Amino acid sequence: MPMSEQAEVSEEAIAIVGMSGRFPGAEGVDALWRNVRDGVESFVALDDRDLEAAGVDPALSSRPGYVRAAYPLENVDRFDAAFFGLSPRAAEILDPQHRLFLECAWEALEHAGYDTESWPKAVALFAGTGAPAYLYSQLIPQRELLGTVGTYQVGISNEKDFLPTRVAHKLGLRGPCIAVQTACSSSLVAVHLACQSLLSGESSLALAGGVSLSLPQRAGYLAQEGDILSPDGHCRAFDARAQGTVRGSGAGIVVLKRLTDALAQGDTVHAVIRGSAVNNDGAGRAGYTAPGAEGQAAVISEALGVAGVKPGDIQYVEAHGTATPLGDPIEVSALNQAFRARANAPGTIALGSLKTNIGHLDTAAGVAGLIKVVMALRHQQLPPSLHFERPNPAIDFAAGPFFVNSTLRPWESHGAPRRAGVSSFGIGGTNAHVILEEAPSVTTASSLRASHLLLLSARSEAALDAATGQLASHLTRHPDLELADVAHTLMVGRRRFEHRRAMVCRDAEDARQVLASRDESRLLTQHETAVERQTVFLFPGQGAQFAGMARGLHEQLPVFRKHLDACCDLLLPTLKVDLRQLLLARDGDVEADRQLRRTALTQPALFAVSYALARTWMAWGVKPRAMLGHSVGEYVAACLAGVLRLEDALSLIAARGALIEQLPPGAMLSVSLPEAEVQELLGPDLSLAAVNAPSLCVVSGPLEAVERLSTRLEQRGVACRRLHTSHAFHSSMMEPILGAFAERLRAVRWSEPTLPWVSNVTGTWITPAQACSPEYWVEHLRRPVRFEEGVRTLLEEPSRALLEVGPGNTLATLARRASPPPSVVVASMRHSQEARTDLEALLGAAGRLWLAGVRLDGPKLYAPEARRRVPLPTYPFERHRYWVEAGPAKDTHDARGRVTRRPESAGWFYTLAWKQARRPEPSRAKGGWLLFVDGAGTAVAERLRRTGASVVEVVPGIDFLPLGPGCFALDGTRPEHLTGLLEALGDARPERVAFLDGWALPGHAPGSTAHVEAALARGFYPPLYLARAMEARWPGAATALTVVTAGAHDVTGEESLDPSQALALGSCRVLPQELGPGWRCRAVDVTAPPKDGGASARLWLDSLVAELESDPRDAVVALRGRHRWVEDFAPVSLPDVSTRGLLREGGVYLITGGLGRMGLALASRLATEARARLVLVGRTGLPAREAWTAWQAEHGPEDATSRKLRALEDLERRGAEVLVVSADVTRDEDCQRMVALAHERFGALHGVIHAAGVVGAPANVLVSEVAPARCGLLFEAKVHGLLALTRALKAEPLDFVMLQSSLATVLGGLGFAAYASANHFLDAFAAEQARHGDTRWLSVDWDGWTEESGRLGLTLEEGARAFQRILGLGEGGRILVSTGELSARRARSNAPAESVPVVDGAGVAPRARPTSAHARPALGTPYVAPEDSIQQQVAELWQELLGLDRVGIHDDFFELGGHSLLGMQVVSRLRELFAVEVSIRGLFETPTVLGVVNAVLEAQASQVDAGRLEALLAEMEKAP
Repeated sequence: MPMSEQAEVSEEAIAIVGMSGRFPGAEGVDALWRNVRDGVESFVALDDRDLEAAGVDPALSSRPGYVRAAYPLENVDRFDAAFFGLSPRAAEILDPQHRLFLECAWEALEHAGYDTESWPKAVALFAGTGAPAYLYSQLIPQRELLGTVGTYQVGISNEKDFLPTRVAHKLGLRGPCIAVQTACSSSLVAVHLACQSLLSGESSLALAGGVSLSLPQRAGYLAQEGDILSPDGHCRAFDARAQGTVRGSGAGIVVLKRLTDALAQGDTVHAVIRGSAVNNDGAGRAGYTAPGAEGQAAVISEALGVAGVKPGDIQYVEAHGTATPLGDPIEVSALNQAFRARANAPGTIALGSLKTNIGHLDTAAGVAGLIKVVMALRHQQLPPSLHFERPNPAIDFAAGPFFVNSTLRPWESHGAPRRAGVSSFGIGGTNAHVILEEAPSVTTASSLRASHLLLLSARSEAALDAATGQLASHLTRHPDLELADVAHTLMVGRRRFEHRRAMVCRDAEDARQVLASRDESRLLTQHETAVERQTVFLFPGQGAQFAGMARGLHEQLPVFRKHLDACCDLLLPTLKVDLRQLLLARDGDVEADRQLRRTALTQPALFAVSYALARTWMAWGVKPRAMLGHSVGEYVAACLAGVLRLEDALSLIAARGALIEQLPPGAMLSVSLPEAEVQELLGPDLSLAAVNAPSLCVVSGPLEAVERLSTRLEQRGVACRRLHTSHAFHSSMMEPILGAFAERLRAVRWSEPTLPWVSNVTGTWITPAQACSPEYWVEHLRRPVRFEEGVRTLLEEPSRALLEVGPGNTLATLARRASPPPSVVVASMRHSQEARTDLEALLGAAGRLWLAGVRLDGPKLYAPEARRRVPLPTYPFERHRYWVEAGPAKDTHDARGRVTRRPESAGWFYTLAWKQARRPEPSRAKGGWLLFVDGAGTAVAERLRRTGASVVEVVPGIDFLPLGPGCFALDGTRPEHLTGLLEALGDARPERVAFLDGWALPGHAPGSTAHVEAALARGFYPPLYLARAMEARWPGAATALTVVTAGAHDVTGEESLDPSQALALGSCRVLPQELGPGWRCRAVDVTAPPKDGGASARLWLDSLVAELESDPRDAVVALRGRHRWVEDFAPVSLPDVSTRGLLREGGVYLITGGLGRMGLALASRLATEARARLVLVGRTGLPAREAWTAWQAEHGPEDATSRKLRALEDLERRGAEVLVVSADVTRDEDCQRMVALAHERFGALHGVIHAAGVVGAPANVLVSEVAPARCGLLFEAKVHGLLALTRALKAEPLDFVMLQSSLATVLGGLGFAAYASANHFLDAFAAEQARHGDTRWLSVDWDGWTEESGRLGLTLEEGARAFQRILGLGEGGRILVSTGELSARRARSNAPAESVPVVDGAGVAPRARPTSAHARPALGTPYVAPEDSIQQQVAELWQELLGLDRVGIHDDFFELGGHSLLGMQVVSRLRELFAVEVSIRGLFETPTVLGVVNAVLEAQASQVDAGRLEALLAEMEKAP
């Protein structure tokens, strides 16, 4: 146990064992210390853009005295709601102070090495929070939102009182949780109260701290005379120029524990609180807000007295230090009074104020100062207090021992403990002072273990990867860490989440290499929700043994050694052999191996090893809920169950082995046949010895008989194998010893079992009578082992984990052959031929059990070693933006901020209108560049370097390789390469990223499949994989990403076009919507790089570099010579439906995707308006024409095929001629065949409409889900299908080809990176084809198609009419169709996130989302869209209340983040919507949309008369 080197430890002392915080300019405690040490002021000068973004009235900001300065906290709008089980809507209305404190509280506990779920004692929390500015500025103006979620919910989500109890609820704290509100001193008062709670014994661990946010973060303030705010934005504590303080924002938390307990229990002690005090100034001051010198002096003196230290023992004081003309002189006066004993020692005690670095954090100020001093004590340095040049003349420094420490200097202690005071004084007079002392020295004992088990888990795969990378980096930075302490901390101080990872390693360097390389053979990963999985022990029988099988565990594990030694000592008088000579033998010990093959020694040895191993597992917290032994292994089960005492079990097993050894030798044969077939092969000499698996039995008998059977089986081709045994166990050859063994059995005492096990004899659960019967154990020796039946009995509870407890893995292998196989089977020990050590095997088994959900008793794994909890990287939160904007709604939106639908007469149609535009000013981002280059892109990198920029280059490669300083090669289609790149960059986060390698594709023919795949590999996947990795590593960080293409856009009509370049464009639209506003993305299209190297090449390079360095304000830019173009759209007028345009009467038109909703709607329009002859192409075949009626009768009207057949019959009734072709448009032969069939049937082909594509849920692929298997589906029909179709149409003189694209190209949408890119390809391809031949090529970017009117999107009738009007234009080109004003929708799409309905999506198109709709979380339930209007209404209600972009009919309300209070709102809103009463209990019992719909329908049915009842029941039956 670590012991303090100090002579004595005060019983009243409190240890600071953990810390966390977020501060201006510092993401954590370590970053805060670096800033303080280096004299960094986290000051930000604000410009007009900052103030405009913050909503500051120009009339205010232009006034004299307005200070354009802030000390902002980054990413206050981002939060990991899913981690804390909050719905997006609940996160949005939760005060960001509460969010920030939640995350910091979790981090602080992890920093201390504690998980409150496994810590059995009371944990307390004392916390203060600032005024609820978010409520006032952001929520109250949003009347519609308040009406949606309710003022009660908003109130408890923002009021100060609810912060500690919310944290207690989310973190599982069971001690006192109390809100502390004493203004500026709140957090230090909270520390004092936490100390009192610990000293009184009401808690064993306590959190204390505070949080304060000033909103807006980047807004200045009006400094006025007599105010406490500085007129120049700087806090100059104790200086002659001091004129006031400045506002800052932040949070800080410390984790406290009684020092005696902390030292005894191996905690890392960062510093010690020797004493603290709190008081109030009372009436002894100039006014309510004025400080009081007497009160301050009194509280400091009291704290010194409580701490038992003299003023001369203090070397530093962290002052309240607000730099106000009144406050600083009073504070120093009070200090001088409290330290008057040191009045004759001026300049001996340093003074400083953190407010000079980060501003005044209000309720968090005290704990922030405390954390600063803790870090100073740890590093034994006194950091500078900033802006001090000349002392304030009103301060009498000569009257006391204090001086302002304005430079970094060593903290000299002169042999005494380093000690400091920390002050915090609140407006209203509540004062607090804390005396700190440096942590006592402790010795860290090295572990005797040769291997260690590291465990990691997270709530998502991405977070798990991030945690893995964090730990690898931490071990790199701290190579001297004791790995046993790391393993111990991860085991006892981290909660187990569903995404899990485990590894066994030898030392810190081995661990770092495995973590960094993600070696899957050693880094085991599993997704598992179980946390209390039952464990079954399996004990092997004879045949698994080998000499030295216990050596490794005996050497390394005291608990195993203790129980094995006990068994060997008890056996020694009987066996006359010390089994340890065999069990601990070295490799190659031939004599030990020979001895261990003797049955008289084998069986006791197996028992001893299995028993010791079982006791080891039980000491580690793995207690068997059931057991199953194989032959002699059942004796171990009986002993552990209390049926036999250990000494009796050992004497019986020794007698059993000795008796068997006296028998004549025999043989055993493993046969790969079922029991019934094996029984037919047995003669009088042979016995069935075991049934091990469904088709695996063992036959036992005399050597000659077994040899004959083996020969017969081999001749029949049946697999069989001789087992390495000396005798014919479980056969008739055992009968001569049964009587003697029975006598021996009757001589021991038997007890009823306390643990259940499965009998070898019956294959089912042992009964107490059997367990205690000598006759049973006689039968057990003779009768076959029914292991296969026993496994089946165990797997009646399929979630059980089967753990083989003994040498080898024979039983685990056999158990896996069960049908169905068990979900978890683990072997404890290695096979004799395995190279890994015994401890590595056992720890690996423990890791696999932990992955599967078995609970380990972490503190016991290293017993009797006393391991320490050490600071390790904390949870990598996956933060997303949750923020309610306060601005008023614009005219183009409805009351909830949604774009409104316009009538068709107001204009639904737009066309592309490129416009020249000046380049924006240079970007304010000054961070490094990450450039993906090939070919001409290297010149861009070189140019940027010449400007002094930091540039990292990445070139295409097969393997991830560093090529030199700042240069790497990698394969951008392999996500692990991008992750490895970021790990190689370390802390050097690139702020600007550009992909400049997309045009330099390998030499494939344009339009070929290989060319398209190369474009995807360079332009589509790498930006998404990189963004995903960067967001996981640096969540919420500001990043400017530029994708450069060559020939993706037709701007001038003269540039070369390459449609495959357009495949890179989708990510630019979608990344900011999915990952948040920190991502500013743009697409820049250039002409091919000039090859002459002259003036044109310089112009090309100058233009591109200037664009890259400019602010990424324009989403789509095209550079053409000296001109810069930006994408824009203009309304276009279309003729009415009476104009034929490109349509001809009686024309022949082929529609791919012709059997989908859109295809059939267009076909109907063509048949009605132009008497067209139609070729409808679908991937899925239909029944033969004569079978249509029968199909519909058999499958019903709602069947998908039946609906298609009805539509086709309707076309026929209108007189249309229809040819239905089943074809895969991605196949050249199918495309050629369907064109040939059109000519064969109709003699001509006049037009083609390409409407094939993936729709519905498969079209939605979030950035986190991007993979070729998912995205490739979207590129098949729209990209590869179009290429194949074009090749088939090469010789066709067509009037037109229309490609059905989507508004996702303009608006993006959650999950639409691949979908938008595929549609960009359609637009670019149509533009390129339009330059050749006489065929008009059109691409139409459709709004969503829906079955309901009144919402954004087109009904089928409206879409068909728009289609006819577009053809009536008589021209090719690109047309966009938007039922809402396109400019307004584009503006909204730049913020997260309006989902654009997938064209021809199955089911009902979603309504326009609330402005704050967030992506549906990953659930175990697949998304199933609503199928009718009532399901849609209920789903939309949930979406509104939960803040989600979509809800499936099988989604669980509570898994989505719902709770009982929100459930009451659901019930209330259902009453409004449907005029029925639905109980809250019903929501709890069936918490899905479908369950609620059924409850609504049932309630409606109970209210109606019999006339309507039948109709309602019919509607209910539609719901599955």
